[in-house]
Amino acid sequence: MASLAPFRVTLQPSGHSFTTDGSDSVLQAALDAGLTLPYGCRNGACGACKGKVIDGLVDHGAAQEHALSTADRAGGLALFCCAKPLSDLVLECREVGTAKDIPVKIMPCRVQKMERVADDVIVLSLKLPVNERLQFLAGQYIEFLLKDGKRRAFSIANAPHDDGFLQLHVRLIAGGEFTGHVFGGMKEKDILRFQGPYGSFFLREESSKPVILLAGGTGFAPIKALVEHAIHNHIVRPMEIYWGARNKAGLYLPDLPESWAAAHDHIRYMPVLSDATAQDAWNGRTGLVHRAVLEDHVDLSTYQVYACGAPAMIDAARAEFLARGLPAEEFFADAFTFAPPAAAAALA
Repeated sequence: MASLAPFRVTLQPSGHSFTTDGSDSVLQAALDAGLTLPYGCRNGACGACKGKVIDGLVDHGAAQEHALSTADRAGGLALFCCAKPLSDLVLECREVGTAKDIPVKIMPCRVQKMERVADDVIVLSLKLPVNERLQFLAGQYIEFLLKDGKRRAFSIANAPHDDGFLQLHVRLIAGGEFTGHVFGGMKEKDILRFQGPYGSFFLREESSKPVILLAGGTGFAPIKALVEHAIHNHIVRPMEIYWGARNKAGLYLPDLPESWAAAHDHIRYMPVLSDATAQDAWNGRTGLVHRAVLEDHVDLSTYQVYACGAPAMIDAARAEFLARGLPAEEFFADAFTFAPPAAAAALA
């Protein structure tokens, strides 16, 4: 039975530390403390989280022999996804600091759930194999590998701590072969293959600057991941979410950002419609979503901006925000395109 007395775990060579009561694995306790260690399966089978116990004792839990041999244990090694502290610990391990620290994998997945949240938007939930997990940074994307050799890229809409399923937001694109299949032929329990994670669209946590999060349409997906990651890790930098769509139906998860803003004083939410209809009965902000940011901010020199949406929105926002003083290095973008290069997310 785990002790209720807190143990201090110190990571080397970084010197980062956190406390835990021993009821969770070292990996889970580190993730809960906002520190990202490498992992793969999270159940003691793959060895991706292996590190050395320099000082202290652990319960190795369900570590499997092929991933952590008797010789490994004798040499002080442990699998942090299932090892639990029995004392204060000093551990030698690598920490994930940037996207390049995370391996890109090819994995199968099963369509677990398809939820139609608007006429042209489906939220896909994908289940990974039992002994697999995809490590990723909030805001990154995956690419589906299609039978004809083509790829289709979608941002991951859930945060890394909530990795039992991968959530994607898929918009139906006229003439889009893959999205047409999602809306017309895909069924729950279908098997797909993907590769990832990819992308440099993730929160720069070393900064303390206030954040503007700009989303157009299903560009809300990675913004959602960033916000949920920040909330989970108790990041309280001011965050302003601007979500733009043509009509009210385009804001397909309206209650979610409203709930974030209601529950957290440092989060504000501004929905913006560019072509509201009479049926929308819309009394909120109108026009182009990036212009709403400009209406609210004369000077952007102290901000970071994370923008995701159509290339035209990204290009306009970048040019006009920089003209308002935003440093070029503080503008991070993920542009949705119909024929994606390897480094851009896509909708088609």
